[in-house]
Amino acid sequence: MAGDLIPQLWPFLAPHAGLLVAAVALDLAIGDPVYPLHPVRVMGTTLRIFENGLRRIGADGYGGGIALFLLLCVLWLTLLSAIMSVFALVSPWLAWAFHLFVLYSLLALGDLVTHVLRVERAVVSGDLPAARSAIGWLVGRDTASMDAPACRRAAIESLSENLTDGFISPVLWYAILGLPGIVLFKIVSTMDSMVGNRTPRYVRFGWCGARMDDAMNVVPARLSLPLVAFVALFVPGCSAAKSWRVGITQHALLPSPNSGWSEAATAGAIQKRLVGPIWMQGSLVTDVWLGLPSDPPASSHGDVIHAIILVAAAGILTTLLTAALLAFTGAW
Repeated sequence: MAGDLIPQLWPFLAPHAGLLVAAVALDLAIGDPVYPLHPVRVMGTTLRIFENGLRRIGADGYGGGIALFLLLCVLWLTLLSAIMSVFALVSPWLAWAFHLFVLYSLLALGDLVTHVLRVERAVVSGDLPAARSAIGWLVGRDTASMDAPACRRAAIESLSENLTDGFISPVLWYAILGLPGIVLFKIVSTMDSMVGNRTPRYVRFGWCGARMDDAMNVVPARLSLPLVAFVALFVPGCSAAKSWRVGITQHALLPSPNSGWSEAATAGAIQKRLVGPIWMQGSLVTDVWLGLPSDPPASSHGDVIHAIILVAAAGILTTLLTAALLAFTGAW
């Protein structure tokens, strides 16, 4: 019976060009939907439940982290299929609507831009405590001593880094595996953010999530460079040549194997330096700068606006290219 169910459900789970474009349009126009049963929020809750259960039975090492991944996959992919099967039985249109809502809920570009604008509005109004508070929602570094330029740089860095794991990666995995693909990516992304740090508690337990997150972002991260560089050709005040140059030569300056690509590409594109001294829990963790030494550090309102335009346009370009490919293959 299960063997018959999967082929019947796949048309409602498969990638769809029109639904992708509609979901991105909703994300950019409205932002992330806020409701108690948001998939990412509930995913985080189930992760903690499974983590606590695994630790109670002593599965708190590498094996426990792998078990956590498998448990989350079984739960969420089964739940997705079960809900879709019910909606498909009621009405195909209801199934398509559910597909669109899930896809829209798992894209985060619009919400990210909204957070960056919140930081910028606070800086423009001269409310530095509000800017520090807003930037605290985007980054994990110490914010108490950050001045206005540092807040702006942190906002641009978060925006450019999340172009990959907040948008390009989920779109790519949706294009490859449909709704199950983007749900799988979000499982891994949630694991990386919640248990993927290298503290004594998570150095082994979080290894699976962290390494899988690295693997699933490898291709999308490298695609971010040509996307940002291409968009920079059409944005006044930006440089495609610098974007490519800095992206190629400086992407490895950051410790993450993936985040440096989009951040370095953005630094080159806006012709300003990013990162600089970063403090966490009172300790200096890096003082590396991304960007050409001849370029000044990012600090102005224009720098933030340029970054927003670049990242949003790169996201839209990603959507259009992906939708065109899906339409060409008949997924529309």
